[in-house]
Parts: sequence; C-alpha cells; structure tokens
Amino acid sequence: MITIQQEAGTVTFEEFVTARGAALVRLARGLLRDPDTAEDVVQDVLAKALLKWGRISSADDPVAYVNRMVVNASTSFWRRAARREHATDQLPDAGYGDATGQLADRDELLAALRELPTKQRTVLVLRHFEDYSDEQIADLLDVTTGTVRSNAHRGLATLRTALSR
Repeated sequence: MITIQQEAGTVTFEEFVTARGAALVRLARGLLRDPDTAEDVVQDVLAKALLKWGRISSADDPVAYVNRMVVNASTSFWRRAARREHATDQLPDAGYGDATGQLADRDELLAALRELPTKQRTVLVLRHFEDYSDEQIADLLDVTTGTVRSNAHRGLATLRTALSR
C-alpha cells in the first residue's frame, strides 16, 4: 500500500491523485460489478475530495480517508436499486500480460467475487487487492476485527465452493 509521506497539509490534491488514482480505481473495480461504474464512483469521490482537500490533507491518514470515501460511495451505489446493473465480463487492468489460463482463472475468480454479498466482497478486496490488514479494514469500515475476519472467512468459503464446481 502506497502512503503519502510529507509534512502535514503540504500534499497537493494533484500529487495525491497522481500517487493514488490508479489504486482508487482498482479498489472501486473490486467493489463494484461494472468497471465503468467504478471509474464514475472514483471520479465523484475525487470531486468531493477536492472540495474538502484542506481538511483531508491535514488528516492523520489522507489515503485511508479517501479509501473510506470510495468504499462508502460504492456501498451507496448498490443501495440505489434503480442503478443496479448486470455484471460485465471486463477485467481490471493488471498492468502485465496474462497467459490464457491465468486470464480464464482470473475471469472465473472475479465473476465469483462479484456474486458475494457487499460486506464480504469489500473485506476480500481490501485484504487481497489492497493488502490491508484486518485492523486497517476494521478501522476503514468502522467494524470490529472479528467482523472483518468473519466476513473474510465466509467470503472465502463461498468463493471456494463456487470455484470448485
């Protein structure tokens, strides 16, 4: 996980977006079923973050603050039933070439991940795509570490079942 290490309040919004923009989109793509929607959610979050950048940049951890905004915006998106869309077959950009077998495996994994309940999917994406610890996830989602572990356990069990078929 990349952190922004500068004196408090001196990180500009542009520097933050340059350093963390791609990671925010990856996070949203893991949480949402449609990559285009994920990019829209991140764009909306960054627009809101720009308006509050003075407060965000002076926070203890601006990265966690904006990540929380992305998680909340993704959750809010799914709460609006009228906006629910079907899953797409597009994959997140991995930044490297895939062999055919790896591409098929990743496609199957992402399809199964998209079928998980929101909390389980969120925990697994934060843990395995963003390399957050259970404590960081608990702080981000405002739940206990036990809840994080429970959601991770249930989500992984569901994925194993879905992928073993």
